[in-house]
Amino acid sequence: MRRRRSLRAVLTATVTAVATAGLTALGGGAAHAATPLPAHVFAPYFESWTGGSPAALSAQSGVDHLTMAFVQTAAKGSCTALWNGSTDTPISPASFGDDIKTIQAKGGDVIPSFGGYTADTTGTEIADSCTDVGQIAAAYEKVITTYDVPRLDMDIEADSLDDSAAVDRRNKAIKLVQDWAAANGRTVEISYTLPTTTHGLTDSGVALLQNAVSNGARVDVANIMTFDYYDNATHDMAQDTRTAAQGLYDQLKPLYPGKSTAQLWGMIGIVEMPGVDDFGPAETFTLANAHQVYDWAVSQGIDTLSFWALQRDNGSCPGAPSGDSCSSIPQNTWDFSHVFAPFTGGGTAPANDFSVTASPAAASVTAGGRATATVRTAVTAGAAQQVNLTVGGAPAGVTAALSPTSVTAGGSSTLTVSTTSAVANGTYHLDVTGSGPSGTHIASYALTVTGGSGNQCTASPWNSGAVYTGGQQVSYKGHTWKAKWWTTGEEPGTTGEWGVWQDLGAC
Repeated sequence: MRRRRSLRAVLTATVTAVATAGLTALGGGAAHAATPLPAHVFAPYFESWTGGSPAALSAQSGVDHLTMAFVQTAAKGSCTALWNGSTDTPISPASFGDDIKTIQAKGGDVIPSFGGYTADTTGTEIADSCTDVGQIAAAYEKVITTYDVPRLDMDIEADSLDDSAAVDRRNKAIKLVQDWAAANGRTVEISYTLPTTTHGLTDSGVALLQNAVSNGARVDVANIMTFDYYDNATHDMAQDTRTAAQGLYDQLKPLYPGKSTAQLWGMIGIVEMPGVDDFGPAETFTLANAHQVYDWAVSQGIDTLSFWALQRDNGSCPGAPSGDSCSSIPQNTWDFSHVFAPFTGGGTAPANDFSVTASPAAASVTAGGRATATVRTAVTAGAAQQVNLTVGGAPAGVTAALSPTSVTAGGSSTLTVSTTSAVANGTYHLDVTGSGPSGTHIASYALTVTGGSGNQCTASPWNSGAVYTGGQQVSYKGHTWKAKWWTTGEEPGTTGEWGVWQDLGAC
C-alpha cells in the first residue's frame, strides 16, 4: 500500500527446474508446519518503517494478527528482500523476530507483505526487481522459515500491476514455494491485495488472477482495497465495500468453477482505510461504516478483514488531510480495531451497545452563572440505537437541562447548567444518564460553584435505610445533624430536642 494491488502467473518446465535449484541452494528442505491462520481473520497493516514495536501495538490495540508492511529490495535489479528495502532491517531474527515470537506465543501471528505502493512504483517489488524466478521463490521461502509464518501477502498495485513479465515471474515463484511447502508437509497461504472499483477488480486485476490459475499458483485470498476510488463520485463507503466484493465474487466464479458459493466468499478479503482516504473527505470511512461492514463480513463468511493501517486508528488529527499516523476524523484510539477484532475466528455480530461522555467533564462558575458541555454518544458495538438522555444530581439553586433529550447513538446533546445567586458554594456531581434498549450508561459532570450565599453540606446525606451510631453526622434539608445514639429510619428534625438527632445548624 500505501494503497493498491494485483496478480498474474505462468510456469514452464525449464524455469521450474532452475527455480527449484534456487530453493535447494537456499536450504529450503528444512520446513515445518506453522500454525494455520483462523478461517476468518482480522489483520490490519502495521507500518514497519515507523520504528514501533508490532508486539506492543498488538497488545495495546487488542489485535492478535498483523499484516506487516513491507518487504522489498533496496534497489531495482536486486534479488535480496529487506524490510522496507533497508539494509538495516534484513530478513533475519534480528529484524522483528522477538516481536513476532511474542505475538505468536499469545495466539496471534503476522502476515509479511511484499510490495506496496512505493516498491511498486520504483521497481523494487522483488518480482519487478529480480528476473530470476528461483531467487524470488527463495526470498519468499526465507521469510516463511525465518519467522515461521503461514501466509504471505503480495501487495501489487500501480506499475507492478501492469508489468506482465514480473507478474509472470511472481506467480511462477509462488507455485515453486507451494510445491516446496507441500513436499515438506507445510501449507503456505498466499493472498494478493489488489485495487478495486466499486463494482469489482479492474481488467488488469482480473488478468492477474487468470494468469495465476493458468500457472497453477494457488491464490487463497484476494484482498480488495475498498478506498481511494478517485472517481469524483458520492460514496457510501460501506455500500461500496459490498458492491465491490460482489463484483469480485462474480469475477472469481468463472475462474474457479469447482468452488461453492461459500468457498468463493471464503477467498475474499477486504482492506478498508479508517477515516479520510487519500482522495479526501468525499471518501470517508466512518465508525458507523465499520459496524456495517463487520456485520456484512460475518454474514458473508469472507476470509480476511484488514485496514490501512494500525497506526492510523486514532483521532489525534480531526479535519487534517489523510496521513499514515491518524484517521483525520474524531474517534477514540483503537475504535476501528475494537469493531473488527471479534472477526478473528469467525465471530458473530456484536450485540448493540453505546457510550455516553461529557466534554468538558467539569466546570467552575460563580453563583448566578451557567456552564455548558457537549454530551456525546457513540456506537460501541452492533448498530446504532435510540438513546434517551436525562440529568440528575442538581442541588437547590442549580438547574440542568439537555437539548435534545433523545438522540441516535453517534449523536450529541448540549447540557446547560444554570445557577442562582443563592446556591451554596461547593462541588456538585451531576449524572448524565443515557438509556437505550441495550441498557444504560452514565457520564459524570462536576460543577464547582464559588461566590454563593452559603457553604455546601459536607456530611453524607441522611439515608432512611442506613444504620447510624452515636457521633455520626449526616446532612438533611440544608442542616448538619449528629446522632446521639444508635438509630435507623428516624428522620432528622421530626422528633424534637428529645429525638436521636442533634441539629448542628445550617451548612
